[in-house]
Amino acid sequence: MYLTPAPNAPHTIDVVVVGAGFAGLYALHVLRKKGYSVRVFEAGDGIGGTWYWNRYPGARCDIESVEYSYSFDEDLQQEWDWPARYADQADILKYINHVADRFDLRRGIQLETRVTSALYDEAADRWTVATSRGETYSAQFCIMATGCLSTPKQVDVEGIGEFRGRSLHTAAWPREGADLTGLRVGVIGTGSSGIQAIPHLAAQAAHLTVFQRTPNFSIPAWNHPLSDAQRQVHKAEYAVLRAREWDSNQGICRVPVRGDHAMDATPAEREAEYEARWQMGGLSYYMSYVDLLTDPRANETVAEFVRNKIRQKVKDPVVAEMLCPKDYPFGTKRLCADSGYYETYNRDNVTLVDLRATPFERFDAGGVHTADGRYHGLDVLVTATGFDALTGTLSNIDIRGRGGERLSARWRGGPRTALGIMSAGFPNLFVTTGPGSPSVLFNMILGNEYHVDWIVRAIEDLRRTQRRSIEPTAAFEEHWTRHVNEVGNQTLFTQANSWYMGANVPGKARQILLYLGGFKAYKDTCEAVASKGYEGFALG
Repeated sequence: MYLTPAPNAPHTIDVVVVGAGFAGLYALHVLRKKGYSVRVFEAGDGIGGTWYWNRYPGARCDIESVEYSYSFDEDLQQEWDWPARYADQADILKYINHVADRFDLRRGIQLETRVTSALYDEAADRWTVATSRGETYSAQFCIMATGCLSTPKQVDVEGIGEFRGRSLHTAAWPREGADLTGLRVGVIGTGSSGIQAIPHLAAQAAHLTVFQRTPNFSIPAWNHPLSDAQRQVHKAEYAVLRAREWDSNQGICRVPVRGDHAMDATPAEREAEYEARWQMGGLSYYMSYVDLLTDPRANETVAEFVRNKIRQKVKDPVVAEMLCPKDYPFGTKRLCADSGYYETYNRDNVTLVDLRATPFERFDAGGVHTADGRYHGLDVLVTATGFDALTGTLSNIDIRGRGGERLSARWRGGPRTALGIMSAGFPNLFVTTGPGSPSVLFNMILGNEYHVDWIVRAIEDLRRTQRRSIEPTAAFEEHWTRHVNEVGNQTLFTQANSWYMGANVPGKARQILLYLGGFKAYKDTCEAVASKGYEGFALG
């Protein structure tokens, strides 16, 4: 399966997989069972992808544990016990390591190794992949399982390099943790990571200063431990649950899904529905009225409901209004699930700074100046500033397809894909949950399973028909990219400057990065393409 090459010669294998998160592990498992030689490269010194890197206090999944798990093996589902409704980072990482051990996956993974380049050899229909260790590999297929949120966005403020306190990023938190007891801590960013971390940071710090540019909508998670009886019920229901998930739009089925319109309901009916969803917690609002993300009037009804909840939780009315989002529709930035986030601002040791009203001026060795003339002295700076989502990691690898064209150059005006899986001019190069797919708006583990299964079926069909390569035609890629944008433009998502739109990274093209037509329609399209001999793709 894996031979030692002559000196300076590339290792020859069937498939290179980049990334040892949920997608990479599943790809290794499936391909190896089918007899392919596979090598997985992982930059970290442990497996787990986003759950390896994001160890910050409070890191937790926002999909219920019973659903945020692999579906491919019934014995695995029955033997694993989730301790809580929403698993935290440590428990998810334990689960991933259990999967790796159970299916003997570690011997196919090379840790502490970054892929630096992937160059397509047109004559051989193979990829030459170089790593940070100075090795090269020749593979017929490359699967980029690099994750959607894997390239952290850094802070760019004048003087940031002069700060002499400790700097921590939520996406690269120390494995040993960080003791912030008695320290002055500043945190930049109030997205999902910041909202989860801030209550924990406030409980440790002598004083916490939260620097907020854009407030986010957050719903209580209502997390709680699971009893043995609850776990047994979950395990008994797995078969039915998975069938429902695969036929759903979000891959989340433990909350009721409505099919009616908010604007057809009375104000009292809407209030009752929104209160019920609030008590369910988590992401349940996405499964409520079907017009919340398409009709501005409907959206404003739920947005104001949540704003009023914030006003009830936060004692200082000025601070409450600073925390109320008012310039983008509800749900068009990543909806957050929290445990005591808004209540944190009632603490005496927490200060909220509105960066829109009083922007940063400059950092120095001991803290930061803001435009209102105030100086915020800091011992520790925590950045929870998000990611260059979906495209950042791929653009940072030197990927060159036909004619030496760079993927980063091809995507400079916005990513162009077929089904979110492949790009024209880059044969045999696959991406899991990439731009142009439902991606992060679907249950990510199931989405990765589906993409790996589709990719492996395509590889198997090439082998069966004695073909050497597959790539989308330029015409089909253009059709799919246009379709993704047309569907996105029918929603309210385009009205927010979110990472869904690439708007959080200066210079990045503003374009809807996700397919918003729902997983059912997406899966039907993918299945139709495959059943028609990969219609829209060229087979070499």
